[in-house]
Amino acid sequence: MADKIKLLPDSVANQIAAGEVIQRPASVVKELLENALDAGASLINLIIKDAGRTLIQITDNGSGMSATDARMCFEKHATSKIKTPEDLFNLNTLGFRGEALASIAAIAQVELKTKTADEELGTEIIIEGSQFKSQENCSTSIGTSFSVKNLFYNVPARRNFLKSNPAEIRHIIEEFQRVALVHPEVSFNFYNNGNVVFQLKSAPLKVRIAQVIGQKNYEEKLVPIAEQTENLKISGFIGKPEFARKKRGEQYFFANNRFIKHPYFHHAVESAYSELIPDGSIPSYFIFLEVNPEDIDVNIHPTKIEVNFTDKQLIYAVLSASIKKALGQFSLTPSLDFEQEDSMRFDFPQDRPVRPPSIKINPDYNPFESEQPEPDPRRESNQTNWDRLYDFETSSTPSDSSDSFSSTESLDSPDPAPSENTEWAASSMDMIPEEESDVKVGSTTFIQLGFTYVVSSLKSGLIMIHQQLAHERILYEKYLEQYENRQIASQQLLFPVNINLSVEELSFVKEIEQELKGFGFDLEYFGQTGIIINGSPMDVSEGKIPSIIEEILQNIDLGHDPGQERKKAFARSMARQLAIKVGQKLENHEMDQLTDALFSCKVPEVSIDGEPIVKTLSLDEIRSRFLQ
Repeated sequence: MADKIKLLPDSVANQIAAGEVIQRPASVVKELLENALDAGASLINLIIKDAGRTLIQITDNGSGMSATDARMCFEKHATSKIKTPEDLFNLNTLGFRGEALASIAAIAQVELKTKTADEELGTEIIIEGSQFKSQENCSTSIGTSFSVKNLFYNVPARRNFLKSNPAEIRHIIEEFQRVALVHPEVSFNFYNNGNVVFQLKSAPLKVRIAQVIGQKNYEEKLVPIAEQTENLKISGFIGKPEFARKKRGEQYFFANNRFIKHPYFHHAVESAYSELIPDGSIPSYFIFLEVNPEDIDVNIHPTKIEVNFTDKQLIYAVLSASIKKALGQFSLTPSLDFEQEDSMRFDFPQDRPVRPPSIKINPDYNPFESEQPEPDPRRESNQTNWDRLYDFETSSTPSDSSDSFSSTESLDSPDPAPSENTEWAASSMDMIPEEESDVKVGSTTFIQLGFTYVVSSLKSGLIMIHQQLAHERILYEKYLEQYENRQIASQQLLFPVNINLSVEELSFVKEIEQELKGFGFDLEYFGQTGIIINGSPMDVSEGKIPSIIEEILQNIDLGHDPGQERKKAFARSMARQLAIKVGQKLENHEMDQLTDALFSCKVPEVSIDGEPIVKTLSLDEIRSRFLQ
C-alpha cells in the first residue's frame, strides 16, 4: 500500500499558520509594531493605504538587523527570544515564536530594509508569497522598515472576507492604541492615505491616555490606581464613576506590558464599581499588571491576547480592593496631578511691582439723604387685581351663570402648551383589535398612574400600558418604515451642532455615515475628531442630537451586525432618545393618541427590548383581591 502522509511544502504550511496569526490588516500592524518595540525603537511610523489592503509600512529607529538576521527572520520558527523550554516561562519580549514574519510573507509582497549602527550599508530583501526574490545592499537609516503590499493577493477568498475600509481601519486603530498606551515613552506617528491619524510624542501615561482616546479634558475623568504586594504590582488609571457609559472600548488590561483580555478581572472591576454606576454602564480603566514571568503563561493563543495566571484569585481580590481604595480616596480628597505638560506651564513676570488693591470711597456720601421720597405702603394698591375681582363678581351674577365656568377658566387656567415630546404619529383606526374592542379612541377615559402607566377600563377588567415602552415601540416602527420608504425628511439647523468624538468613535461615524444620512442627519467633518451636524430629522430638537449620536455609537459598538440589523440599531437608538419618559405627565388626549398609535403597531404588546408593554387585570383577579 502506498504511503499517504507527506510533509506540507513550506509555502502551504505558512499560509495555514497565517490563517491563525494574520486574520486581517490589523494583525499585520500588531505584529510589526511589537517587533519594532522589541528592537528598542523610540520612534515608530505607521503608514497604511486602502485600509491596509494596498500598503502597510512600519519604520522604526531601533537596533536593526544584520544581513544574515534579515534573511533568517522570514524562516518559520526562527527567533532570538527563546532557546530552551524554560525560556517560555521567562519571557520579557512581545514576540517570541517566530511565526509572524513567515506568515506575513506567505500572503503578501514584503519589502524589508534594515541597518545596524555598526554597518555602512543596510540590507534590502524582497519576498512574495514565501518566494525569495532578491537580497541586496542598500542605503537606509539605522533601524528597520517593513513594507507589506497587496495583502492576501494570493489568497483571494481571504481577501473577499475583509470588511469595508472604515471597519478595517477601526481594527487597525484599536491595535495601534493598545500598543501606544503601554509604551508612553515611545513616539508614534500614524498616517492613513496621507492623512494624519495620530501624532503622539513621548509623554507621561496620563497624558498618553488622553492623546490616544482623543477627547478634550479626558485627564479630568481619570483617577490614579496604585497597589503593590510581594508578587503583584498594579498601576494605571480608572475612570470616575460619573463618566461611566454604556460603551465598550475604553477598557484596557496590560500584563507585563502586553495587552490582554480577561473577563474574570473585568468582573473584578465591575464589582468594585457596584452601586456607584447605573446598571448596564461600563467604567473606563487602563490597568497595568506586573507579575513574575513564571506566574503567567502567554503561550495559549496565537495572538497572545489570552493569558493564564498562576493565582488569578489573588489578583482578583487585590485588584478589586485597590480600585475601591482609589475611588474612596478620590471621593474624600481629589487627586493632584503633578505630571504637567510643558505646554501648560505659565511663566509669570518677576519684575512687575506688586500693588495692593485699592478702594475708592466718597467721603461726602450720606445714607440718610435721598432725592426721592419713600413710598407709602398705605397708598399702594394693585389696581389690576381689583379690576379682575370686579370682573369676576360681575360674571358671577345670576344673569350670566351659564358663562361663569368659561370666564373663570380663561382667567386662571390658560390652555396648556402642547408637550414637546408628544409628537407621535396619530393612527387612522377608530378602535383597537377585536379582542379588546371596548377600548375606543375618543370615548375611553384614561387615567395616568404614577406618571408611568396609562390605565383604562375594559369589559373584562383593566388594561395598563407602560407609556415609555409604548412610545418607544411606536417610534421604532415609524422610523423603520420611513427609512425603508426613504421618507425621513431632514431639517436644516439654524445653529449647527458640533460634537467632539474620540478617534475610535469617529471611525464608527465614518463607517455608518450613509445610514446616518438615510435617517436624516446631514454631517461634515472638522479637525481630527470632530463632526458638525448641519441637519437632523424633522422631529429631533438640537439638544437631543448629541445624545442620539452617542446612543447610536453605543448600539453599534455593542455588537449589532451591519446591513439589515444596523438600521434596526439606528431606529432603536432614536426611539429611546425621543420617546416620552417615565414621570412625564400626559393629558387625556395624549393618552388617547398613544393608545391608538400603539395598537396600530405590528407588535404592540412587546417593547423593542422584549419587555411587556401591555398588561391586563381581569375582573376575576380584582374580585379575588377583595375575597382575600
